[in-house]
Amino acid sequence: QVHLVESGGGLVQAGGSLRLSCAASGSIFSSNAMGWYRQAPGKQRELVAGITRRGMTNYADSVKGRFTISRDNTKNTVYLQMNNLKPEDTAVYYCKAEGWSDWGQGTQVTVSS
Repeated sequence: QVHLVESGGGLVQAGGSLRLSCAASGSIFSSNAMGWYRQAPGKQRELVAGITRRGMTNYADSVKGRFTISRDNTKNTVYLQMNNLKPEDTAVYYCKAEGWSDWGQGTQVTVSS
């Protein structure tokens, strides 16, 4: 079982920024790729960004150039820096470790127009 705790969400105006954090169980963090996902009301959960254990990244087309995923293996934490936020970014954001089915409680991001 993997324990994940997301934080950093909130209400922000369009064009603003937020930084999300996800603290993960120490026993798995350094050996697993990590991903940030989001789920908007009435929509399926989707992958927003991923990062391998060595730091290679990938992004959904909708967030390329605006979001940056990073990780600190010494702190067992993965981050999502979100800039130039848009109302369509409104969702609950979750992190997940590759190969594990566990999810955290998520953190709500709301972007007002």
